[in-house]
Amino acid sequence: MPPPAARRAQTQAAPGSEDDSAVSQASDSKVLTCAAVWRMPEDSEPGGHESPDDSASTAHTLELLCHLDNTAHGSTACVTWEPTGDGKRVISLADNHILLWDLQESSRQAVLASSASLEGKGQLKFTSGRWSPHHNCTQVATANDTAVRGWDTRSMSQTYCIENAHGQLVRDLDFNPNKQYYLASCGDDCKVKFWDTRHVAEPVKTLEEHSHWVWNVRYNHSHDQLVLTGSSDSRVILSNMVSISSEPFGHLVDDDDLSDQEERRPEEKSQEPPQDSVIATYEEHEDSVYAAEWSSADPWLFASLSYDGRLVINRVPRALKYHILL
Repeated sequence: MPPPAARRAQTQAAPGSEDDSAVSQASDSKVLTCAAVWRMPEDSEPGGHESPDDSASTAHTLELLCHLDNTAHGSTACVTWEPTGDGKRVISLADNHILLWDLQESSRQAVLASSASLEGKGQLKFTSGRWSPHHNCTQVATANDTAVRGWDTRSMSQTYCIENAHGQLVRDLDFNPNKQYYLASCGDDCKVKFWDTRHVAEPVKTLEEHSHWVWNVRYNHSHDQLVLTGSSDSRVILSNMVSISSEPFGHLVDDDDLSDQEERRPEEKSQEPPQDSVIATYEEHEDSVYAAEWSSADPWLFASLSYDGRLVINRVPRALKYHILL
């Protein structure tokens, strides 16, 4: 279970740069949280890889490039890079403000390009956000309390709203990398939901596999049927959501592609489409899992991080890997 005053830090690398990353630090209400852009050091020897167990290896120091000055807007909940491009645009969510930043040359300064405020009754505050890789990167989704909202970055106006997306606080969001209108959300109601943002009255699919708050949901970057979730029930669950993926029937061969001499067997014609299922449940953690991420270099590799500092790296089961590929 999560501690009552748990502190979390979020780190996200710029997609257009190998050495820039943005960090937001979140903690309890007594501390004003902020965001900054840092540069990771280049390898001292190109192509060289030191073993983490090498006693001679030393920790490298990050270089602070600039702060995202949100002091006039409140505490930062999260930051998200523009998914494509040169890595010069960043969005930060601070209290009830959504802020679009332009990073100047060498990323030494961040200029506030535009902003919008969340209006409504009470003290509304953003909890999470995600920048869509589709629509020329003009769409952003945010979460506040139990609601999920869509925004157009060109006008900074709201495009859709799912008022009661979850029964309790929405913790995380992620866009399907291959289906432009599909969005996943998770929350404190122990559920993971999948939405078509064109029709938000009901979720397309709902998962109820976790027994406590779901902190994290991530689509696989290449194979969008693979969905990763992490929860404060100390478990990481890998699901195969093939029915709502970009290839719901796998790799199909049309009858027109068959030669006159070839005949499709009856059992192939009547074959049922694959069913959604839980592929594996990983229970190596002994504390709340706050983060789960896919590798950007290997689509079959993923990592999870729990409150006690344990980092676990796992692979997609080999049988499923070859089933997807073949």
